[in-house]
Amino acid sequence: MRTYRPLPLAAQTLSAHASELFKTTRRSFAHTAQMPEQLEAAAAFVTTHARILDRHRLRVLLGDDNAPQALAALEAYSNPDGGYGWGLEPDLRCSESQPGAALHAFELWADVGSPGGARAERLCNWLASQTLPDGGLPFALPIADPTGCSPWWVAADPSTSSLQITTAVVANAHRVATHNPVVAAHPWLREATRFCLAAIGGLRSAPPAYVLSFSLRLLDVIADTTPAAADLVTKLVDYLPTDGVLAVEGGLDDEAIRPLDYAPEPKTAVRNLLPASSVAADLARLTDLQQADGGWPIDWAVASPAAALDWRGYVTVRTLGVLRRNGQLGR
Repeated sequence: MRTYRPLPLAAQTLSAHASELFKTTRRSFAHTAQMPEQLEAAAAFVTTHARILDRHRLRVLLGDDNAPQALAALEAYSNPDGGYGWGLEPDLRCSESQPGAALHAFELWADVGSPGGARAERLCNWLASQTLPDGGLPFALPIADPTGCSPWWVAADPSTSSLQITTAVVANAHRVATHNPVVAAHPWLREATRFCLAAIGGLRSAPPAYVLSFSLRLLDVIADTTPAAADLVTKLVDYLPTDGVLAVEGGLDDEAIRPLDYAPEPKTAVRNLLPASSVAADLARLTDLQQADGGWPIDWAVASPAAALDWRGYVTVRTLGVLRRNGQLGR
């Protein structure tokens, strides 16, 4: 089992080079004159190690008007067919457009408050072209060059619908749909949502951890507007252990999915059914997991050192967003 070194909220002793990075990062966020040390360290980590995409995501999170730069950075991963690839999903570094990359594109648009415009419509069109007859998406499409790709992507069956990947893509598409009426009305989203709700409704026992987590996340996003989803929330919550922590069978020894992974926002349908003590414990855990280098760790296997850094940058920005939405960081 891996061990991590949390970064205390008190100041850490830093090298002269790291200190200068902190100063440079602080100056770049003019509105954060009183930036907490925890956030300052995270910003320095992102500046030093993260993808340009995640650096812009962090600036948007901190209130800078960097959404146009974030959207431009996203387009480096786009393909002429309307999809996304090129390692937007860090463990899936092939050039081909993939459903796994599509979920990250929708997520980026939602996180920076963009409707996605015509690019979001093109992505829906591409997803429609890859959807199987039952309305679901395959976990992954064929990969010509598997270099740098995790084996679970390479070995995926493109002829079988995956509830895991379909719920993940659809959840983020619905987040974009709240700002984009074309996405909201797109036939692909309607049929993919129908597939997900039917598959969730057909479950007769707890599914694997990732399937349960992404299914809960989808229901959490759409329960307020989709009565059929609201009716399924209690069913899936009943599959959770008391503390809400899902061990990942076949994963690393310490790999787990936790309440703030599938219910990151307060006062939502799934969150309202979780014990307050479980959420409080997860918030404390997230805060304490910050590392000495300022970033947050990952607890799953990765395909390469580059993927590990890409994931850590992504997770660091995502974690800061979760902490802020839950009142754990200053605004």
